[in-house]
Amino acid sequence: MDHRQTMLSQIPKVDEVLDHPLVTEWLKQYPRKVVVEAIRRGLDRLRENLLSSPEPEILDKTLLSVEKLLPLFHEAIEDQTALRLKRVINATGVVIHTNLGRSLLPSCAIAHMDEVSRRFCNLEYDLEAGTRGSRYVHVEEILCTLTGAEAALVVNNNAAAVLLVLSTLAEGREVIVSRGQLVEIGGAFRVPDVMRRSGARLVEVGTTNRTHPEDYHRAIGEETALLLKVHTSNFKIVGFTAEVTLKDLVDLGRRTGVPVMEDLGSGCLVDLSRFGFTEEPLVQESIKTGADVVTCSADKLLGGPQGGIILGREDVIRRIRANPMNRALRIDKLTLAALESTLRLYLDEDKALQEIPTLAMLTVSEGRLSQKARRLARRIRSEVGDRIEVAVRRDSSQVGGGAYPLQELPTRVVSLRSNGLSASELEVRLRSHRPPVIARIRKDELLLDLRTIQDDEFSLLAQALAHAVGVEG
Repeated sequence: MDHRQTMLSQIPKVDEVLDHPLVTEWLKQYPRKVVVEAIRRGLDRLRENLLSSPEPEILDKTLLSVEKLLPLFHEAIEDQTALRLKRVINATGVVIHTNLGRSLLPSCAIAHMDEVSRRFCNLEYDLEAGTRGSRYVHVEEILCTLTGAEAALVVNNNAAAVLLVLSTLAEGREVIVSRGQLVEIGGAFRVPDVMRRSGARLVEVGTTNRTHPEDYHRAIGEETALLLKVHTSNFKIVGFTAEVTLKDLVDLGRRTGVPVMEDLGSGCLVDLSRFGFTEEPLVQESIKTGADVVTCSADKLLGGPQGGIILGREDVIRRIRANPMNRALRIDKLTLAALESTLRLYLDEDKALQEIPTLAMLTVSEGRLSQKARRLARRIRSEVGDRIEVAVRRDSSQVGGGAYPLQELPTRVVSLRSNGLSASELEVRLRSHRPPVIARIRKDELLLDLRTIQDDEFSLLAQALAHAVGVEG
């Protein structure tokens, strides 16, 4: 028998590990099947390491004792029991970060979700009539108040909203849209694909960079069900361009009797131009201009939970609500609670800017960011000493979430250079921390953008860095 086989034969059995006093204590904390599976995984991993080792004779036999293997088993237990969806610290400066959960919810929305999740609620119960009610009434009135729409409906995301509207108004018929507005959103999800699934037939007009009212007019025929305008919120075409305004499209629709739909993507209810942002269409302006139906996201720029908002004429929304597909796309009580609380903040615009995290992060002043950066830099220096070079610099953040693609937001970052680690190595260690820290790298610097770092995360960030460079707590 060669040395490798000898080592394999000395690996303890599962029952032998289960008899260890510490493992007996684990069985009081964790389900037995979790502990047994963790031991099996740990032993399998050990066998694989032995078999793949090029020089197994250098392995110390004492490392195969149960006592030495306990950390391996406990790591496997933690891996099985740890939650996969977890909190992270967003130090990237991307405010609406799709990969990191998009919009943070206001405190009032979280409190409302907590209340309706812990207790029964009137989700589909009319308290006045004492009969079954509709879940949509909880947000329809406030949506109509804020936007001026006659009626409203909310589904589980904006792609679903577009799908539901097209299915209701244009199944089997034609929808005219400018070629330059056939956008692709995250995850290779494309407007033509959504239209195809809805049963509508796409009619492209104009060119990539220039479309005129007469292009739409020439394409209208007996099979035309809808004129669709899609806001290109995640890219811009500049230079020799022409785009048909919503007003021109509405005028054409009224002359020809064809309804007009606008998909805004990231729905915005507050004019952010006074904070230096480029012009973004407001939901209420689209309604005022006369669109028959408007769709947008409930999160992103609006700052609520994920959802798709459908607004428009009462008769149109009634038809959409009656579509059997609506039931498959409806939102649950937690989304309704979060959305209602977020929307009510917009009744006072100044309050919305302060209490909706997305808006607060987008509009925070450079002075405030500078103060935060200096404070975080001091905290990091006190934790890591001279292990990391720390500096405060000017930089720029991004809006994210497919909104304002060309907008750069002046910000402050804390720049980090480790004396013993490359920026990439430091980034990996921070990403592996609990909670994980997600930062960005520029050349050989790790940058922590203060725009998206919350005040109560400074201590966690400093501790994560201390752990990453081996400073004992």
